[in-house]
Amino acid sequence: MVRKTVVELVDDLDGSRADETVEFGIDGSVYQIDLSADHAEDLRSVFEAYVRAGRKVTDRSRRRTRARSERTDTRAVREWARSRGIQVSERGRIPQHVLDAYHGRQTG
Repeated sequence: MVRKTVVELVDDLDGSRADETVEFGIDGSVYQIDLSADHAEDLRSVFEAYVRAGRKVTDRSRRRTRARSERTDTRAVREWARSRGIQVSERGRIPQHVLDAYHGRQTG
């Protein structure tokens, strides 16, 4: 006996037959949506001006940016801790209790 499984994409906007899955991102989140060819074209045309004006981010540049911001944050944590008499080393991992206290101050 032969069994055949058919996967049919359904357009997430109107329930019609979808032709492709489109992936897009904004504000650090990545989304996928199944769209017909017409809806996919509409979405791409909406983004077109923004894509032309923007910069493509690669994994390498994303990691580099994240590392820079982490250094800035750790420097701020160390300065904050020292200004309150909390001992922290110049380099290396910052103790969790210091990070917790810092973030409590930031949100409280």
